[in-house]
Amino acid sequence: MTTTQSVPLAERTTLRLGGPAARFVHATTAAELVEAVRTADADDDEKVLVLGGGSNLVISDGGFDGTVVHVATKGFRLDPLGGGIVQFTVEAGEEWDAVVAEAVAQGLGGLECLSGIPGLNGATPVQNVGAYGVEISQVLQSVDLLDRRSGKVHQVPAAKLGLDYRTSVLKGTDNAVVLRTRFSLTAGGMSAPIRYAELARVLGVAQGDRVPADEARKAVLELRRGKGMVLDPADHDTWSAGSFFTNPIIDDATFAGVLIRIAERLGADVDVPTYPAGQGFRKLSAAWLIERAGFRKGHQGPGGRVALSSKHTLALTNRGGASTEDLLDLAREVRDGVRAAFGVELHPEPVFVGVQL
Repeated sequence: MTTTQSVPLAERTTLRLGGPAARFVHATTAAELVEAVRTADADDDEKVLVLGGGSNLVISDGGFDGTVVHVATKGFRLDPLGGGIVQFTVEAGEEWDAVVAEAVAQGLGGLECLSGIPGLNGATPVQNVGAYGVEISQVLQSVDLLDRRSGKVHQVPAAKLGLDYRTSVLKGTDNAVVLRTRFSLTAGGMSAPIRYAELARVLGVAQGDRVPADEARKAVLELRRGKGMVLDPADHDTWSAGSFFTNPIIDDATFAGVLIRIAERLGADVDVPTYPAGQGFRKLSAAWLIERAGFRKGHQGPGGRVALSSKHTLALTNRGGASTEDLLDLAREVRDGVRAAFGVELHPEPVFVGVQL
């Protein structure tokens, strides 16, 4: 475990934005991570930020006047459970895409559709990360958590985490730190059923079919690269926090009013993409709403320093030389534009540190 003073946080986030941390602690084992967080928490006057891969963070230009504990723990373990099911235990600091690659290399199915997502393993249950028809909630068995209120470590089953669309009981609170996760995966080298229509088309199969897990992984990576959603230091479209806004979920009564607004703006026969979201609710496409509100791919914010990705309107990107405030100005413009056009409120997906939208 090492401690450094005044470390630039822009170097630790995929947006490449954010001021310095007053103190930066690099924890390479779960024991070090527990010790570092407990020590920092023992000082009632000290602010503490637990930092993973920085792929879902928007940090203020002023930085963080406290202790940043960097999760850098590593390790995998496989335990057969019988019936073709394998428990895959992963330390929190493993790069998420490396976790998926290892599972596929071991002939395990269930994670392949989550390929190419930036960030660390420990963040996946917090956000209930999902893509291409798969969510962490479908494969997560349990997590080990450091309870920051008691200082104790507990194993918590996935059913107790309140996993829902892009959220959990861990999101929006500093009460716990994920130390490791356990996934329940299937042996045999085949993917989970392919549920996402776009992915099924690329693979040339029907929705619900299974394919070799490595083929599904390759197809997902290809799709994500085409949308600028696989990190590439040379591609400013990937200098982002991924999808900045979540797909809005609204009740049927609200949706009726939204349809009227859409018809007034776009015509009565426009095809509106919707998805089931529980009885009486439906999910809309944030990207579709953003584009129909007049924000096209590449739409620029202040001074051209930030812009919507040229490949994917859900990604707000740093074009170089940007500030966090530039990014927030663009986010507000898009949010307010969608609200004015359709009466739908978009909510940000990243975690904000020292700033608010």
